[in-house]
Amino acid sequence: MNATVLLDAPATPTAPALLLRPWRADDVAELVEAYRDSALRRWALAPIETERDGLAWVRAQEEARAAGVRLGFAVVEASFGAEPQRLAGGVVLKELAPGSPSAEVGYWTAARARGRGVAPRALETLTTWALDSFRADGLERLELLHQADNVASCRVAEKCGYVFERILPATPPAFPLDGHLHVRGRS
Repeated sequence: MNATVLLDAPATPTAPALLLRPWRADDVAELVEAYRDSALRRWALAPIETERDGLAWVRAQEEARAAGVRLGFAVVEASFGAEPQRLAGGVVLKELAPGSPSAEVGYWTAARARGRGVAPRALETLTTWALDSFRADGLERLELLHQADNVASCRVAEKCGYVFERILPATPPAFPLDGHLHVRGRS
C-alpha cells in the first residue's frame, strides 16, 4: 500500500476540514497526550503512556501499512498558514486481505476535538475510500465493532450508515463486555 495516501474530509460550518494521513514519528507527543484522556483509555486495547510507547506504536502502524494488512491514519485538523496541524483522532482499516470480502474499521477522537463531528467525517471518508479502492480486491463489506456500552461509537456507526447486525459475546480480558457488530456494504 502506498504510504502517501492522503484523504480529505471537508469543513463544516462549525469545524475545520480534516486530513487523514499515515501516522508519523512527529505525531508521538500529541498521541501520548490524547491517550491521557480517561475516556479514550477506557476503550483502548493498548494504552500509550510514554513517548517510547507512542513511537513503538507508530512504527507498528508503518510496518502493518507496508504489509498492506492495516492502514492507520492520523486525523488532523487542516491548518492555515503557519498554524500547525492538530491531531484530532485516528481511523483504521484493518483485517484487510486480498480476496476477502470484508475488513474492519475503527476510530477514536481526541478529547479536545469531540463534539465537532470528527469521528463521523473521518469514518465516512475512510469508508468511501476503502470500498472504492479495494473493490477490485474483492472488498464488499466493512465491519465496525464496539463494546455495547459505548453509546458514542454506536451513534457514529449509525450516522455513517453502518447497520447494527448483532451482539457479540464478551471475550475477556481484551473485550470484557458484550459488543455490537455494525456493517456497511457497497451502496
